[in-house]
Amino acid sequence: MNSVQARATAKRSTRASRHASATPLEVRFARTELSRQRRQLMRAILDNPKEAYFLSSRELGRRYNVDAATIVRTIQALGYQRFADFAADLREHFVRQITPYTVAKAASQEKRSVGGHVEHGLARDSENLSVLKSTLETDRVIELATRIHRSQRILVVGVDLAASLAWFLAYGLRPVGLDAEAPIGSAGNLQHKIDLLTSKDLLIAISFGRCLRDTMHAVLRAKSRGVPTFGITDGSTTPIAMHCDAHLLAPISSPSFTGSYVAPMALINAITLACTHLQPKRALAILRRTEKDYRSGERWYQEPLRAGTNGRSR
Repeated sequence: MNSVQARATAKRSTRASRHASATPLEVRFARTELSRQRRQLMRAILDNPKEAYFLSSRELGRRYNVDAATIVRTIQALGYQRFADFAADLREHFVRQITPYTVAKAASQEKRSVGGHVEHGLARDSENLSVLKSTLETDRVIELATRIHRSQRILVVGVDLAASLAWFLAYGLRPVGLDAEAPIGSAGNLQHKIDLLTSKDLLIAISFGRCLRDTMHAVLRAKSRGVPTFGITDGSTTPIAMHCDAHLLAPISSPSFTGSYVAPMALINAITLACTHLQPKRALAILRRTEKDYRSGERWYQEPLRAGTNGRSR
């Protein structure tokens, strides 16, 4: 291969890698011939997705000083039949831009004191909880609880920070007699656990935003084996929502680079409550076995007794 061919091959490889990592919206933008005005409009939207992904076509027009019809014609030129489809891709584009660094940087640019940042974080936690409370359909929580009770085994998958949520859910299910596990360790260990599941079991996957690769591989592996899957995520267009048989949503937006798990924790509490009260007699019978352990002094820490001058501890 001569130098000219090598450069051509390198250019093709670079273009291919760019398309492989680009969002669907970026790919459409790169491949579509647009007028100068429409290209400038779309470039502005792509460069500032956090300001646009939640807006309607009319609101988007006001944001960029054009009418709603211009917005609609522009997205139609990109090949979208409905604004909702464009909005879903724009949200995905926005989510892919989020990193711990960008979140922390954005928060640091706000004119707040340290106490102000703390108060802002608590306010966002409260907002997320309000969103969960106003949007959660309790019937769907009950449906999940019913499915959990019908399953022989429940494998709860959460990777990285979401492992804490997976562990909490599995821990909450076991005391009421449900065979739940949140596996830890390598991706290989997770695969082995999934390979033991059958159509009578259930895999619950927890991941947010772009969703972690190991969690998604677990979902796809389970589905390929005929194992029912359920997702806990933060949007109806996340990979978890699109690939699991059903899902529940809990927002995690936060000025903290870790995200906020207040709403997901509340959702998990709702799930464990539903599982407990779906079959209360069974749950009480199982919990009664642990009553002695909970009441005994051996379970709880006690300060060692020290003899005083009057024979009493002090």
